[in-house]
Formats: sequence, structure tokens, C-alpha cells
Amino acid sequence: MLRSINMPRILMVSPEYPPMQGGVGRYTYNLTKALRKLGFEADVVSNKLGNGEFSGLSPENSENSNVLLEIVEKTKPDLVHVQYEHGLYGIKLDPINPRRTSTNIDLFYKYCQIPIVTTFHSAYPFKQWFNLMTSVKDASKRNMLRRFSKKTIRYWKMLLNYYSFHNLNKNKLTKSEAGIVFSHYMTRMIGDCEVILHGAEPSSSPGVSKKEARKLFNLPESGRIALALGFMTATKGWDIIQKMDIPKGWTIVVNSSKNHYSTEKFNPNLVKNNVVNLQEDFLTEERLSLLFSSADAVILPYTVSSGSGVMFDALAHGLPFVATNLEFFEEFSQKGLGITVRRSPDKFSKALEILDRDYMKYIKAVESFQKEISWQSIASQHAQIYAQIIKSKQSIIAV
Repeated sequence: MLRSINMPRILMVSPEYPPMQGGVGRYTYNLTKALRKLGFEADVVSNKLGNGEFSGLSPENSENSNVLLEIVEKTKPDLVHVQYEHGLYGIKLDPINPRRTSTNIDLFYKYCQIPIVTTFHSAYPFKQWFNLMTSVKDASKRNMLRRFSKKTIRYWKMLLNYYSFHNLNKNKLTKSEAGIVFSHYMTRMIGDCEVILHGAEPSSSPGVSKKEARKLFNLPESGRIALALGFMTATKGWDIIQKMDIPKGWTIVVNSSKNHYSTEKFNPNLVKNNVVNLQEDFLTEERLSLLFSSADAVILPYTVSSGSGVMFDALAHGLPFVATNLEFFEEFSQKGLGITVRRSPDKFSKALEILDRDYMKYIKAVESFQKEISWQSIASQHAQIYAQIIKSKQSIIAV
């Protein structure tokens, strides 16, 4: 017998979950916490390294579907909400037959009898898809042929599997009662999904001034600060920072953490005037919030982006952005929340000058936008979708 629609039970699925690092896990944690405040029962299935109520998921586990089917059978939730990022469940790009490209969660979608909601965390245009490909690092000239061969095979796999990657998204959408994305750009990439923005709110103690926050990180007390945050990967585009002629009055503060999902070796030289490399690795929610409180903007020279938790966090702290003119960022720059430019050092330098000149205009737009990404608002929008789905299923059963 189904529970009352007033207190439905949600099984949230995300291999990545705190204390594990990563944006998907952090998003899942905050969404789940906000849903519980609304009265939902919510359990999380995660990797064994995460603090979910259930575990067993891993990119290397070919039995992820069976793990989930067994948990669903045991707990009998009213609805399953999957945070879908292909690589977190394990994706296999077939180099010969792209129709065989798959993830380790495909069978769950095929056989699960409980309604599924899917939040899609990634979809890429063709050019960005190839920007995901990193070079094979090998310093020995004797291995140039091996390096070339590896790169050629990877390029071929990426080329052959572009459409099959998108088909994995579309397949999950057809087997879901609802799909959720963070922007209208993503609906054009995936299909008919609900747009619910990425929630974000400050976590630091109220009343900490910008000056005090800067002292905590030994940052310059005067001038403007632009933050660059996240995993140290080539797709973050931080090579631009090293090449920029940083405008007078600006300091760029970088803090990165190790990318645990890739063997990519990317370490740009960020030692230069007006650049501070904190090297604090992964920050707690509270310390991350304090770092945002110390700044005036974020800088996002990404080569790839389906969404950006850093951008939403910055907006929640009242900070506008300067970003590459990728489709995702352009959607929010059109709201007056930041500036997008072609990815070049000169363009980013000029954008910081423009931001400084028109700063209050951007601040007013950001302040107006902040209420849209409060976790209470985001959770309430999810609750409406859940209620509609559960009510529909109850009506079918009653008939």
C-alpha cells in the first residue's frame, strides 16, 4: 500500500556523496536536506565512501543496476530520483559499434517498477564533447608512436560515440516520469525536461565582513578579487589566467582540488603578479562560503560546461561572473548576472575592466536573482513534481 502523498518516501541516487568531493554529491546533499525540511522521507544510495543510508554504487561496479533494484525492492520507496552523471555510474564508449555504448545503470532504468525522476548533469555540443578529450602525457620521445596511437584511438572513440552519448540521456528521459535540468540550454540538448535551477546558499556565519574574510585567507585587503575554484582539470581553462594581463586593481585567487575521477595531468603555472594560489585543496562548506565572501566576482574560463555549481554558489553570495561564451553561461549572462566573452586572455582581461566599471549594475541583477536559487524554493519545485507523479500513479492503481 502506498504511503500518504503528504509524506512520500524518496530514494535519492548519487554515487558521489559527502564526505566525497564533487559537485554532484554536494548538490544531492543540499537538495536532500532541503526536502527533509519539507517533511519528505529521503534515503540516499551512494558510493561506500559517501555517507548515504545505502551504498554499493561505483563507476567500476558493473552490478550498479542490481544494487539499486535490490535496494528498491527492500525499501519500496514512492519514487526514485537519480542524479545522472554518466561517468559516476561507469560509462563504456564502444570503439567499434556505438549502439553498444552503455552505462552500468541502464538495466535499472529498464526493470525498475517504481517511478523514476532523473536530473541530468551533463550534455555537450559537438565542440565541447571533443574538449573533454585530454592529451596523453608521455615525456619520452621513444614513446611518441604509442602516445600518438593512444590519442588517435581516444579521438576515434569520441567521434564515433558523440550521438550515442546523447542517446544515453534520451533513453533515460523516456524511461523517467520526469527529467530535470538546470537551464533551458540543457532542454535543447536532451529534450522535454523541467528546468529547476541549481540551488545555492551561503554557509558561513552571518555578519562576517569581506575584510574579515580576506584576513582569514591572507588575501589583499584592498582592490577587487575574482575567484577560480574547482577540480584542477584542463576543462576549467585556467591556462587563460596564466596568460592574462590582469587589470590594475584586480587579484585572481585560485583554489583547486585533485580530480579523483581522471588520470589527467594538468598543472598550469599560476605563479605571477596579482594571482594568489591558495592550494588549500577541497574546502568545507563553511570555509568555501567564507572564501566566496572575500571576493567580488568569479572567473570561469571553461572549455566545457553543462552547468556550474561554482557559478550558482557565486550568485548566491552576491557575486557576478566572467565566463567563456559557452551556451550555458550565455543563458545567465543574458539575465545581466555576468559577462561572457570569447576564450582568450585579452577578452577576459577586458571583461574584468567592464565588470569593474559597471559593477553595481551587475550586483543589482544578482541580488534580484538570489531568491530564485534558495534551497527552499528549489526543494518546493521538486516537491510539486514528486506530488504530481505519485498522485498520477495512485490514480492508476485505484482504477
